[in-house]
Amino acid sequence: MASLSARWHRSLQEIPEADWERLVGEDAIPFYRWRWLTALEASGSIAADQGWQPLHLALRRDDDTLVAVAPLYLKGHSYGEFVFDQAFARLAADLGLRYYPKLVGMSPVSPVQGYRFHVAPGEDAGALTALMLRLIDDFAARNGILSCNFLYVDPAWQPLAEAAGCACWLNQQSLWSAQGQEQFADYLAGFNANQRRNIKRERQAVRKAGISVTPLTGAALTPALLEAMHGFYAQHCARWGPWGSKYLESSFFDALVDPELSAHVVLFSAHRGDPHDPVAMSLCIQDQQQLWGRYWGTREEIDCLHFEVCYYAPIAWALERGLQRFDPGAGGSHKRRRGFVARPLASLHRWYDDRMDALIRAWLPRANGLLLEEIEAINAELPFRAETPALGLSAADL
Repeated sequence: MASLSARWHRSLQEIPEADWERLVGEDAIPFYRWRWLTALEASGSIAADQGWQPLHLALRRDDDTLVAVAPLYLKGHSYGEFVFDQAFARLAADLGLRYYPKLVGMSPVSPVQGYRFHVAPGEDAGALTALMLRLIDDFAARNGILSCNFLYVDPAWQPLAEAAGCACWLNQQSLWSAQGQEQFADYLAGFNANQRRNIKRERQAVRKAGISVTPLTGAALTPALLEAMHGFYAQHCARWGPWGSKYLESSFFDALVDPELSAHVVLFSAHRGDPHDPVAMSLCIQDQQQLWGRYWGTREEIDCLHFEVCYYAPIAWALERGLQRFDPGAGGSHKRRRGFVARPLASLHRWYDDRMDALIRAWLPRANGLLLEEIEAINAELPFRAETPALGLSAADL
């Protein structure tokens, strides 16, 4: 460990792509790839003037070999995280503490499970995790930062961070799993009769409107299509006014034409003729195992079109491609009736005020227990057969 040096980077472009990719590995999900994160920064979507200052921590040996990295951001707000910590902010105010800025580890504006410190093969991941957390603690102390928060953590990395003193807070999201299904008819067969009729009716409503949905990916993506997708995204966000959560600039969508990125992008184009002249569109991200739903928008109000473009067509695509899981994104109790199971996701936290740390750690066991009870109750009422996820902790354990 004595031969290691630490460096904080205000841009991912300060770290060579090959070095970063060597650490994250070829099996890394798209949201932690160098080009995805760099596109967010280079487009101005994730930048200091947007309340996201990149502040990536890197460890190197004396020969400048990169051995570990932690994707981190100094945040001036809590938007774009989808782990809602407003209660923590209120507690800080009650204690006379400044809550912002805070350190956050995640793939920005993407509530996707998989955050971890990335460590070179052959290195001691546990020891390096503990070392990097001590460096983060020291940085926080020197700069008056109240907390560091790792969101949507990789379950394989979680024990290493908890062993080094991080506190676990559970939140809820949804997931569809194939569970042996091979085609859409298998998916439908898993529902009770009433919900099976509802899904057929919803899909029929879209067909009656003259709408077809075509998936487009890879080389089929054009700058014009991605520009249209940005338009749908911006229009949908604008519908919600100040709560619209519009984070991404048009130049981020322009960057998705890069073959290294477009291979992971799937646009579901809803159209009446030419798929390149869409009425509505959703954007999903894929790898070899999973699909993630991200954004959508429409220029017409068509009954059930949202369900078709954001759920049914992506599930059909996933089944055709042999993908095993579909994460539809944050929020939306309506997902439960369409094949998605509630699951707990862990975030890990460090607070640098003894009073705040003690109060929250005393509250967490009860809060996590109630969350697990809620998930069990939700999944007990699902209108389909499902293998509910292992919750890891039970209310009795807390």
